[in-house]
Amino acid sequence: MEAEPLTPEGFAARTNVSRETLAHLSAYAETLIRFQRTVNLVGRATLGDLWRRHFLDSAQIFNLLPPMPQHLTLLDVGSGAGFPGLVLAIMAAGAGRPLDLHLVDSDARKCAFLREAARVAGVAVNAHNARIEAVSPFPVHVVTARALAPVAKILELCEGFLDFEDVRPTFLLLKGRTGQEELTEAANRWKMQAEIRSSITDPDAIVLTVKDVSRG
Repeated sequence: MEAEPLTPEGFAARTNVSRETLAHLSAYAETLIRFQRTVNLVGRATLGDLWRRHFLDSAQIFNLLPPMPQHLTLLDVGSGAGFPGLVLAIMAAGAGRPLDLHLVDSDARKCAFLREAARVAGVAVNAHNARIEAVSPFPVHVVTARALAPVAKILELCEGFLDFEDVRPTFLLLKGRTGQEELTEAANRWKMQAEIRSSITDPDAIVLTVKDVSRG
């Protein structure tokens, strides 16, 4: 038997966000539903449980963000509808710890959506309308990705962001049922430290924390 769709109030209870933060996330959700009519942002079947399938799924990695500088630089690769990066930015702003968020997507219409969703949610973002391999690398503390590519491919695409000695990014990756196999395959080509956690939204999914990444 499928669970009842998660409500915004249920999301707030699970994540302990403030009413103000929930209002900003709700504005984001409303913008997504409006844009979805003309831009394919998320799977149509997931709209009925948007707060669980997308918002809570993204929010579960908020507490995994490293306790680093006040302005953490986060690179969200293949952002699409903004998950998880934009959710994390809204939650971080509500917690008094705003992110320096960079969203990367090659689809111009999705980038237009991301800029509008960030505007209505009251957070500042840098939306790069490009493929990640075309973005000039800069120091980042965290790289996030969701439903983008196998782990080895993500590391390869982001290899340029590993070249800054003073800032070594942590990868927070939301993966499906093949995630552990992908991690094993990536370990053949990359040195890394990895932690695996079960997803709170899907029994077949996992959350990967990957750090200290270098070529094997």
